[in-house]
Amino acid sequence: MEVSVLNIKGEDTGRKVTLSDEIFGIEPNDHVLYLAVKQYMANQRQGTAKSKERSEVNGSTRKLIRQKGSGGARRGDKKSPLLKGGGRVFGPVPRDYSFKLNRKVKTLARKSALSYKVKEDALIVVEDFTFDAPKTKDFINFTKNLKVDGKKLLLALPDVNKNVYLSARNLQRTDVMLASTLNSYKVLNADVLVLTENAVSVIDGILNK
Repeated sequence: MEVSVLNIKGEDTGRKVTLSDEIFGIEPNDHVLYLAVKQYMANQRQGTAKSKERSEVNGSTRKLIRQKGSGGARRGDKKSPLLKGGGRVFGPVPRDYSFKLNRKVKTLARKSALSYKVKEDALIVVEDFTFDAPKTKDFINFTKNLKVDGKKLLLALPDVNKNVYLSARNLQRTDVMLASTLNSYKVLNADVLVLTENAVSVIDGILNK
């Protein structure tokens, strides 16, 4: 599969880059995508929610009312879950929400996400570029030239480019990351995926192992 390479002005350079059918042209597997996104979201959770149980609430242990004859429910001290200010029954406790996925499953999920972007005609390849200085205005012009301004954009670079990253940092709905760290959630969450030529090579090298 061949895709035209654009420059930062949005013009066709006349070159084409070949996208591997084994990565960008497979039949997407929705179930592994679900698992990969679920794992990513779970890994973002801090897991620090905590409520006090009966034994952790401060207060006297004196029994407030007699066991029988009051006409109300049985209860003991003021730390009872039945009373306001009492301990909570089966409340949240700190825990780790992360879980493991096999490497092959995660690889298939990334291939499926990239294939979806190709199917949706939401993948653009640009020549490798940089900015002379960090300027948000330059990045805005870049998105306008590609006709993707206003859309949720994910730009994948082959290596760290501080000027490009800083130029896009203040823009909402815009994310810049390394091609080696692409994950299924980020790809699916973007309206448009923009890859540089060398980023395509990096992805090929990682997912075609």
